[in-house]
This record gives sequence, C-alpha cells and structure tokens, in this order.
Amino acid sequence: MGKRQALMLGEVAAAILGDGAAEFVVLPSARGQGNGTKMLETIIEGTAGELRIWAHGDHPAARALAASHGLEPVRTLLQLRAPVPAVESVETLATEHFRPGRDEDAWLALNAMAFASHPEQGSVNRAELDQLMSESWFDSDDFLVLHDGDAMIGYCWLKVDGELGEFYVVGVDPGRQRQGLGRQLMDAGFARLAERGIRTASLYVEADNAPAVSLYRSLGFVEHSIDIQYLLRL
Repeated sequence: MGKRQALMLGEVAAAILGDGAAEFVVLPSARGQGNGTKMLETIIEGTAGELRIWAHGDHPAARALAASHGLEPVRTLLQLRAPVPAVESVETLATEHFRPGRDEDAWLALNAMAFASHPEQGSVNRAELDQLMSESWFDSDDFLVLHDGDAMIGYCWLKVDGELGEFYVVGVDPGRQRQGLGRQLMDAGFARLAERGIRTASLYVEADNAPAVSLYRSLGFVEHSIDIQYLLRL
C-alpha cells in the first residue's frame, strides 16, 4: 500500500488521497454550498495521471458533480444484506479454522488465483494479511478454510463487528468452481454467524460479477447501498 495523506477544507470537508485514488466527504450541513466542488478541484489540481474517486451512496448530487468535471463511472460496488437463517439443519462443508502461523502462504496463493482479475483483493500480500490479522475484529475461528487433502481449495472469511456479520471475502480455487463450493462455504459462514448470535449478514460485491450476485441473491441478500468509483484521466 502506498502512502496516504489527508486533506482538509476548513472544518466542512475532508479527503484521503494516495496512489491515484481519493475519497472525500462534506458535512451534511455544508452541502449544496459548493464545498464538494472546491474539494474535488483541490484534489484534481494536486494529482497527475489517473484519478479514481469513490462516491458512497450513489447520490444524484455526486453523479452531477462527477459529470461536470469529466469523471466517468468505472466500478459499481454493491453492499448487500440478508437475515442470518436458522441453519442448524443445513448440511455444511467440513471446514477448518484458519491457523495463524501455518496457513498464510496457502491462503495468499489461493486468494491470488481466486481474485486474479480483481483490482485490489487479488494483490493482497503477506504484510497486508498480517495487518488484517492484527485488527481488533480478527478471530481465526471466523476464518473458515476448506481443504482437499493438503490443498486449500476454498475459504470463507467473516468479519464480525458489533451486531453485523460481514462475509469479508469468500474465494474458491478457479479449478474447483461450478461444483457448488461457493454456496456451501456461504452456508458454513451463515452457520458460524448463527453460532455467534449474529442476526444480520452483509457483504460487498462488484455489480458486474454476475455469478456472485446471482448466488447472493438466491441466498436472500438484498441491496443495502451502492458505491460508485469514478475515473478521471488527467
């Protein structure tokens, strides 16, 4: 991960910039007063090459601001939510818990294959994995992995934060796809969330990932919010 920096516009707006990407927010009470335009133009002035900016919520005002400055939508990220079902009677895969100190290399290799075309997830390295495992929410019992012999072929990593249980990332060996493993890993994740007393599950998925979106819809997930990433070629 590259160096990130913060940018403030008085006390009404703030931005985080780094590696040609940015995110910024404007206080609700300061919106509609040109502060979003000022912040965006400040970001653009300090950037060379390509600039990618996330707009959280897909608000009409964000779309209008992006269009007025030549930014084009290039990614749509859906946040979906679903009630955690009673899964006591569901037959789930014989998953194991991730073993810190032993499973890192196998997981990194599988994750890179499963998300080879993903702009962020597929490039997770050991330092980034170690950082994630040092977070307060990390629990190896919520990190379910599936083996075939000695080979790791799938995983379901959960992130429990308060009363919400997130399917943080779910991956399957590309050579083992279309065997129903993704659905069974999701069922195993639901079972773990139910065991922890979590009633609501969430996840993020690229809107153009049709097979994943179809699977999640079939499991009861519905749209909660939409994030749009815009691209400006400077």
